[in-house]
Amino acid sequence: MVDVLNRVPDTDCIRLCHRVVDGLCGRAPPRRDDHSAAWSPQEWLQLLDSLTALFRLAVGSNISDEEVLAKLSEAGSSHAEAVLSVLRARREEIHRALLDRTNSISSATLQDFDWQLKLALSSDKISSLNTPLLSLGLDVRQNGALRPVAMEMNREELSALICSLEAANKVVLQLK
Repeated sequence: MVDVLNRVPDTDCIRLCHRVVDGLCGRAPPRRDDHSAAWSPQEWLQLLDSLTALFRLAVGSNISDEEVLAKLSEAGSSHAEAVLSVLRARREEIHRALLDRTNSISSATLQDFDWQLKLALSSDKISSLNTPLLSLGLDVRQNGALRPVAMEMNREELSALICSLEAANKVVLQLK
């Protein structure tokens, strides 16, 4: 990306970065025709993808200005400062766009939860059971309505739920 970024005229770098952020935030991305024709279509796409990934990483992982400059160490100082100034100016907007993208995965959101650990000593079929059970109550907001969800799980079912939630968390972290 750095060699392609260095071909951007100094006066055009800030404008290009703002347009990349516009594209990231759901507005019109930059067009190759509006900027220097110094790139092949493949180089143009590489430049856009790299800048977009840098802005996502910088905001999603909340990396410092020094780390951003380190990632742009091979770029000219004026180009690195241009990218950094756009990042500083539009950090909140990029953050909102990333959150909106993550939240659009599902229309349901968890509002609250409650849990209880119980010990089932016996049942109508078995006189001595001694099985721990988890009662989990979830308050889920979907389409503006709050919907209670209640479930009871044994140890194996709880382990499966935890594995599923960990996998979902990995996917969400990758989207940031």
